[in-house]
Amino acid sequence: MGAVAVSRSGRGTRVIHQELPPALRDAVDDFAEHLARVRNRSAHTVRAYVTDVVSLLDHAVRMGCVELAELDLSVLRSWLARQRTTGAARTSLARRAASARAFSAWAHRAGLLPADMGAALASPRAHRELPSVLRADQAAALVEAPARKPKTAQGTTTTAALPDGAATTGATVDASDAAAAEAVLLRDRVLLELLYATGVRVSEACGLDVGDVDHGRRVIRVFGKGGRERAVPYGVPAQRALDDWLRRGRPLLAGARSGDALLLGARGGRLNPTTARQLVGGYAETAGLPRTSPHALRHSAATHLLEGGADLRAVQELLGHSSLASTQIYTHVSVERLRAAYRQAHPRA
Repeated sequence: MGAVAVSRSGRGTRVIHQELPPALRDAVDDFAEHLARVRNRSAHTVRAYVTDVVSLLDHAVRMGCVELAELDLSVLRSWLARQRTTGAARTSLARRAASARAFSAWAHRAGLLPADMGAALASPRAHRELPSVLRADQAAALVEAPARKPKTAQGTTTTAALPDGAATTGATVDASDAAAAEAVLLRDRVLLELLYATGVRVSEACGLDVGDVDHGRRVIRVFGKGGRERAVPYGVPAQRALDDWLRRGRPLLAGARSGDALLLGARGGRLNPTTARQLVGGYAETAGLPRTSPHALRHSAATHLLEGGADLRAVQELLGHSSLASTQIYTHVSVERLRAAYRQAHPRA
C-alpha cells in the first residue's frame, strides 16, 4: 500500500513490510488506514508513523516474535535502544517512541494486544531551541517593505519588482510590466501582513480562498493540520492590504488557473508556499533584518501577543496548536527577552 512505500537506507520500508509475517503486515495496513481515515492524519504523518512501526515489528520478528500479542515493553525498549546506538537524534527517538505508543494504543483497542504496553514507554525529551523572534519594529519594517519599492512607469529605468519576488536592476519596464510589478507588490504586502497579523502557517496562508475572508468581522477561516478549521482575526493594516490587493492587484494576475485562491503567483495559479518562503526571506534581507522565514513571523506574532497580555489559551487557539505545550514555548521566549533587557538596562544586573 502507498503508506509503506517510503524507502530508507538499506532495505526499503516496502520490502521490510512485505517480509513481515502476514498477521503483522495486516496490522500495519489497518493501523495506516486508521491514521488516515479515522484520525485524519496527513499523508506525511501516516508515512512517518508507518515507517517507524514497520521498523519496530521487523525488530520484534528478529527477537522471535511471530504474533502481535507477543509484543511487549521489553521489545519496544530494545528497539529504541538499538535506534539510539545507531546514532538516532533525540528528536527522532522521541517521534519513534510516539509512533510506538500510538500503535500500541490502537492495537489494544482493536483487540490485537492484551494490554497497552506502549503507555509505559518513556522517550527522551526532544531538545527544543527557542524560536527566533523579530522585535515589533523589525516585524513592522518587514511587512511594510513592499510598500517602499519604487513604482515604475513606461520607459522608466529603475529597480523593478518582477513576478514572485525576482528583481532586475536597470530594466526598462513598459506599462503592462509596471502594472504586473505593482500587482506583485500588493500581493507581497498582503502576504506579509497576513502572516504577521494572524500567525498562520505559510501553507495555511497560501491555502486561503477569497471566500475565507470575512471583511465585516476582519476574520479569516483557516484549515490547519488534520483539516481542523479555526477562525483567526486580523487588524486594520492587514484589511487595507487585502482591500488593495483584491481591488487593484488580484484582477491583474487572475486567470483560468486562479480558481478561488486568495493569493496568486505570477502565472495566475495559487501562490506556492516555497515561493512565499523565498519572498519573506528576500524582503527581510532587503530590509537589513536577520534571516527570517514565515515561521519566524508566526513565532513573532505569538510572542508579541503574549507580551501584550494575551491569554495563553487564546494564543493556542489562534495558532491552531492541538496541545498547550506547543504554545508554552512562547512564554519562555518572552522571559528570555525580559532577562536580556534586564541584563542590558539594570545597573546591578
